[in-house]
Parts: sequence; structure tokens; C-alpha cells
Amino acid sequence: MAAYEDQVLALLPDHHGELLARAIGPGTDGTPNETQFIRLPDEVALDAYLGDPRRRGLAAERERVVERTVVFPVRFAGSAG
Repeated sequence: MAAYEDQVLALLPDHHGELLARAIGPGTDGTPNETQFIRLPDEVALDAYLGDPRRRGLAAERERVVERTVVFPVRFAGSAG
């Protein structure tokens, strides 16, 4: 899975995006194996990234290694400290 993610995440800069963090979990009991925080300027950029022909060209590999993808907006809160 990491090889697939490495390939598709490398496309982010082409859509003015950046990878903020990549967290690896156990991937057991329904928990994600990997969670990514990415920044893109807007929904148009997100749609372009998700629809990138190079990314879509890896669809067979994605189907093989990724169980599900959930995309939702978040806001980082300041740290208390």
C-alpha cells in the first residue's frame, strides 16, 4: 500500500497541494492503516487531483491495496500549551 500512496501523493504539487502529515496505524478492527492530511487550495484542485489521469491509471493497484477512502475537510486547532 505504501508504494501506491507514495505514487499518488507525489502528484499533489501538480495540483498546488501539499502533504501535511501521514500517519500509519494498525489497520485492524476497522481502523485505518493510513491517514493523510493534505492541503489543497480549493475543491477544484481536489477534484483535479482525484481525477488526475496518472492517479486514475493506478486504479487497479488502488483496488488491490486500498479498502476504502474517506475524504472530508478538517481544520487544525491551535495547541493548548
